[in-house]
Amino acid sequence: MLQPQMMHTVVDETAYLPLPDVTLTVGELAETEKNEVLGFLSERPIHTVIMMGMIRDNGLVSELNRGTFYGCRNSEGRLEGVALIGHATLVEARTRGATRELALTAQIHDRLHMFMAEEQVAEQFWNSYADYGQPMRFACRELLLELKKPLEIRGDNENMRLATTDDLDLIAPVQAAMAEAESGINPLETDRAAFLKRCARRIEKDRVWVVVKDDRLVFKADVQSETPEMIYLEGIYTSPEVRGTGIGRRCLSKLTSGLLKRAHSICVLVNEGNERALAFYRMCGFRCVSQYDTIFLGNERVC
Repeated sequence: MLQPQMMHTVVDETAYLPLPDVTLTVGELAETEKNEVLGFLSERPIHTVIMMGMIRDNGLVSELNRGTFYGCRNSEGRLEGVALIGHATLVEARTRGATRELALTAQIHDRLHMFMAEEQVAEQFWNSYADYGQPMRFACRELLLELKKPLEIRGDNENMRLATTDDLDLIAPVQAAMAEAESGINPLETDRAAFLKRCARRIEKDRVWVVVKDDRLVFKADVQSETPEMIYLEGIYTSPEVRGTGIGRRCLSKLTSGLLKRAHSICVLVNEGNERALAFYRMCGFRCVSQYDTIFLGNERVC
């Protein structure tokens, strides 16, 4: 796993396709290139579901993406890499050269919050980015877990339902606390209005499921991105007062059973050090398929 002092690391080059002797160019992607970009990303749907979901929801050019989509092309005009560079920086690169060029492009942006990629791509990106990019605050490793078949768990799902904007006051503090636990930054403190607007938009798009009892949020789960192949869940929460009672497993089982009727599989990212969460997802039928490095950048408290 990357650490702040590891500015240069040795990369296993066998993890990349051979780098041809061609010229690579990087440029901002236009809306007219949407179908081409989605075709490129769809070749590895579980690894690109977040970017694909954003493009399908917002388009290639939108303030809602909180960043800019770039494409790296070879001298024949074919895409070798696509990156969203902004608040959350995500990279899908097929060659070492494309990873390097996209990392150098990221250096010109000065308000990046985090970068995430599969571990070897993350190392290659960091090698090229670190000298003139923002400093690393800290890094963590996350495991990409996938569920292909619903795990049927008997019992009441506690009247789980889609959230409404009336639930926003219950959902936003929980979501903010989860973000702070991951990044060290509470978005309700740094950019309250924008954060609440993003939470409300996700609710309005029917992407948030909740269980509410006696005006308390008992369970929550968000669809962050969705494509026909893959659904990415995040923000999965069970109230501490009911953990260990089986409510979380029952609700997640019910939710994933419904979601798998409209996608081939479901994925989540879990910090490798969170043994309790990993055990929970394994009991729900998820299996590890890859490892990711997440690097939080900069000294400013931006979110």
